[in-house]
Amino acid sequence: MHNIDIAFSTPLGAFLMGLISALHCLGMCGSIIGTLTLSLRKEIRENKALLVTFVFCYNFGRITSYTVAGFLAGLVHNLLMMPLGEAVGHRILQIVSALIMAGAGLHIAGWFPRFAYIEKSGVLLWKAIEPYGRRLIPVQSRFHAFVFGMIWGWLPCGLVYAAVGLATTAGNEYRGALTMLAFGIGTLPAVVGVGVATSLMVRLSNMKKFRQLAGVSLILLALLAAFPWINPGVLHQMHEMHANF
Repeated sequence: MHNIDIAFSTPLGAFLMGLISALHCLGMCGSIIGTLTLSLRKEIRENKALLVTFVFCYNFGRITSYTVAGFLAGLVHNLLMMPLGEAVGHRILQIVSALIMAGAGLHIAGWFPRFAYIEKSGVLLWKAIEPYGRRLIPVQSRFHAFVFGMIWGWLPCGLVYAAVGLATTAGNEYRGALTMLAFGIGTLPAVVGVGVATSLMVRLSNMKKFRQLAGVSLILLALLAAFPWINPGVLHQMHEMHANF
């Protein structure tokens, strides 16, 4: 069953989670992209091709931090396996991860506003590193944009924590890093889209039914994380295994 459980913790699942988090990214990372853009010199802002490279470096830094967080989450998985055993430890992480994901889905849908309190768990770390990010404003180079992104990648965010929770179930530190890398890539359309189709994304974020659809989608992913054997692909795999006996 352990192999089936890990089957859900794939880059595809994390990537979908990143896509679903678009509405949350619009409010948080979108404003940071705006700060970055406005801090650039006028000649950079007016040169769209050059501006894109700065935005890319920022996102590369942000996703790098997510990947590091995934690596650390994988180490947590390994540490928890030692005292509890592989099966029990993995199952505990699986349930906790699914609960956080479900809470994030309810929050996006507007049914669980108190989920925002989960973000406070990272406030102490954020207070320690946030001043270093502010020192980079105004951003002077692509390297500064990359470092700026790495720092802001640790901004307290409940949805990122939900993704990190999923990364703890990936099996090891390398799979955890790959899971968070895929999540970060999934967030790119929303973050980059702020500068390309801001009005459209704002309209979507204000549509109650769209938010609820996104929230329900995340809840469904949480169910797959908690009960991976209900995944149609896994059911098909199990059916083939039984047919071979």
